[in-house]
Amino acid sequence: MDMLGGLTASEFLRDYWQKKPLVIRQAFPGFRCPVSPDELAGLACEEAVESRIVIENDAGKPWQLHNGPFNPDRFSDLPEQDWTLLVQGLDHWVPEIADLLDNFRFIPNWRLDDIMASYAPKGGSVGPHYDMYDVFLLQAQGHRRWTFGGHCDHTSPRVEGTPLRILSSWDGEETVTLAPGDMLYLPPGIGHHGVAEDDCITLSVGFRAPTIDDLLTSFTDFLSQKEKAAEHLDDPDLRVQDNPGTIGPEVINRLDTIIREQLGDRRNLALWFGQFATAPKSLEIVVPADEPAEAEDLAEAIRAGEQLRWNEGSRFAYHELDSETALFVDGEQYLLKGDARPLAPLLCASARMNMAALAEFAGDEALLGLLTNLYNQGSVYFE
Repeated sequence: MDMLGGLTASEFLRDYWQKKPLVIRQAFPGFRCPVSPDELAGLACEEAVESRIVIENDAGKPWQLHNGPFNPDRFSDLPEQDWTLLVQGLDHWVPEIADLLDNFRFIPNWRLDDIMASYAPKGGSVGPHYDMYDVFLLQAQGHRRWTFGGHCDHTSPRVEGTPLRILSSWDGEETVTLAPGDMLYLPPGIGHHGVAEDDCITLSVGFRAPTIDDLLTSFTDFLSQKEKAAEHLDDPDLRVQDNPGTIGPEVINRLDTIIREQLGDRRNLALWFGQFATAPKSLEIVVPADEPAEAEDLAEAIRAGEQLRWNEGSRFAYHELDSETALFVDGEQYLLKGDARPLAPLLCASARMNMAALAEFAGDEALLGLLTNLYNQGSVYFE
């Protein structure tokens, strides 16, 4: 499918990714939204689903935010127009929405955040704003007019009296109206404002990049759980000093050595990052199988050619180490050695596994055990 408007994935990444916006007409020709507005409203009433309603003028207050889950009656109280319903992680609950992600696999699995649905009647919008992540905005139903352009950051002026980051004096540089199947790519920090021209659903395919703060906090937490972390700072070469208040250069040198040793272990860094980057967005998404399977049940289903696929909210990634391959699934790591190593790229390549190739590994007891474990913890299931 010609999703990038005639560009190859390499050309798109080279010229547009994290650089400039791109409008793609009929990225998904004849696209029909797999969910209706009523189904989105139904999901927004569910406890496990993250949802929000944004009302542009809420009893005189600008851009007010209401968090779900909502009572079904809430939708009959809303004004005729100028409001928006947002349902986060729609791909986790609707397999047909998750299938859209197969078109975006030219971006690494660990970068994916989720697909959010935005439903709005005429005039509905979440205001002019910017995001700190890459997003593909796919028009799924109706029409939305987008104005976008200009780089924004935390210094950009904002509207007072709203919890949302609404830009106050922003004009944008370009305006387009998207019809079903059209798509707009926006890099981080680009101001944008989408207004519904009729009953409309937009799907936002979001790609996240962790903050440096998140990385440092998580990695040091990971290191602090290692056995060596319980050891104490030692100073057998302590000397008398002129002033007891001095922290001498030798103390700083010792700290520098210890911290560099800890941070310099690339294996640790890789194992931590794989777990960090594949941790599920919420605990409600990866739920253990109702009936735990025995290894033999799984082997039989694989031999019969039944299709195994990822749980829609699961994250799969792998990293090649020197003598083994680390497979990461939903924040857990599995180290594969020898002939088992090719199983990791096979499991990570696509949401639906190549069953003929997988059958070759199912004869190995340890690997069948690993697959059974992934099935029982809810990371994979048979279609």
